[in-house]
Amino acid sequence: MARHNEKGRWGEDIAVEYLTSMGYAIVERNWRVGDYEVDIVAQKDGIMSFVEVKTRTNIELDPFEAVDSKKKRRLAVSANAYAEMYDVKHEIQFDIIGIAGTEGNYRLEYIPDAFEPPMKAF
Repeated sequence: MARHNEKGRWGEDIAVEYLTSMGYAIVERNWRVGDYEVDIVAQKDGIMSFVEVKTRTNIELDPFEAVDSKKKRRLAVSANAYAEMYDVKHEIQFDIIGIAGTEGNYRLEYIPDAFEPPMKAF
């Protein structure tokens, strides 16, 4: 496995542990449709969260900088496909988890309902 894939997997594992500790049920990991992917699909209190996880090994870097308008659009398109495929009746939101650092020395930031989907996404 490529080094960046290992880092991403580690970050997603940390994110899943965090979400689970916050009472979320993990519905999917790395759900794909075509060229699109959702890192984590989670559910809590009648809300379906589509979670983007960004991991950086340098604790000084801001992982949220990597979630640009293109990434938001791709996540919205993926969520729309998921909602249609599984006839999701829950409220939908888009969350971001940023992890910076390495095992044993990292910081995690969670932004629930981080953005509204771009209108051109659908």
